[in-house]
Amino acid sequence: MNYNETITMDSPIMGSIPTQNLHKLSDEIISENFRQSFVAYQNNITTKPLLLNGDAVTILRNLPNECIDFVMTSPPYWGKREYENGGIGMEKDYRDFIKNLSIIFAEIKRMLKPEGSFWLNLGDTYNAKGLVGIPWRVVFELVDNQDWILRNSVIWNKLKGGMDNSKDRLGNVHENIFHFVKQAKGYFYDADAIRSKPRESKIVNGAIVSATGVSGVRYKRQIELSTALSDSEKTTALSALQEMLAAMEAGELSDFRMIIRGQQRATHSDKEKVSGRAKELREKGFYFLKYHPKGSKPFDVWDILPEDTQRREAHFAPYPTDLCQIPLLATCPKDGIVLDPFCGTGTTLIAAQHLGLKSIGIDISRRYLELTLRRCDSL
Repeated sequence: MNYNETITMDSPIMGSIPTQNLHKLSDEIISENFRQSFVAYQNNITTKPLLLNGDAVTILRNLPNECIDFVMTSPPYWGKREYENGGIGMEKDYRDFIKNLSIIFAEIKRMLKPEGSFWLNLGDTYNAKGLVGIPWRVVFELVDNQDWILRNSVIWNKLKGGMDNSKDRLGNVHENIFHFVKQAKGYFYDADAIRSKPRESKIVNGAIVSATGVSGVRYKRQIELSTALSDSEKTTALSALQEMLAAMEAGELSDFRMIIRGQQRATHSDKEKVSGRAKELREKGFYFLKYHPKGSKPFDVWDILPEDTQRREAHFAPYPTDLCQIPLLATCPKDGIVLDPFCGTGTTLIAAQHLGLKSIGIDISRRYLELTLRRCDSL
């Protein structure tokens, strides 16, 4: 994603903001005393973003250790276009681009609380006909040399791409989003906040039937006719099946699948060293896959339209607020502070403000921060 586009006073992204209003907006942008401003903001009840103008590394180094709960950002692409006030993305060599990003991400790790999360949306670039692979080069740098833990790699399917006149490759319609944490266990994660509503079970002819049609009749017959189960295993399996149906009827789970030795293959693998399920199948003769009663979690491919198609009066750039919803809901506590060190026109901050969260935006361009203020004031 690349949303730090060069803008001018009369460009569509600025809309029709009178010059005098821009001067008023700029009074709310901090260009010095960053640490003092941050401490004051921490103790303030407002959820209006704190906007810091300047070089990201310089500003971050002025902020305290372990003071941020959540970071989500989308740095400029490397070598894509000339940015206002220069900055990251203008390097001649992609290795320098990765080095400069890694310096900022090291500061983010210092500032992030142990239970915090860092979400990174990063686009790739073609150079000399070759796709450079920048997103994954950055990931390897962070994992190998900064000890970040990569929890998810998400594909953002933008559903449509820009004009592509190339005749020797496919068009590009996806970008990468990576979820990093500092520690393997104990980081904040609210899976229930992002679950989809489950379909409900129903009673058919006096029997409980799940939303996907599981009634237990087929499983019961498979157990009774099995030649792979002993008589005692059959008795245990039938009893366990009845308990599962009762739990579904009581609303304790929304659905389930039963894996029976000789009838269904083990999930993932039939090798016990690879799959604990395979061991359970050998020892008991069956096991269950239970569906959560509150619904399923999102998967790691997200179909989300870019920002310019989402009912905006002005074009702000492809990075949409919808892209921030799952990360914010799942990994930022309700009293947390959000940071975007490349905030551009403020999409991450807008999404945080919608959820009642405090947020901090950093950008080298004062004009982008002025537009961010305008967007925040329009909420």
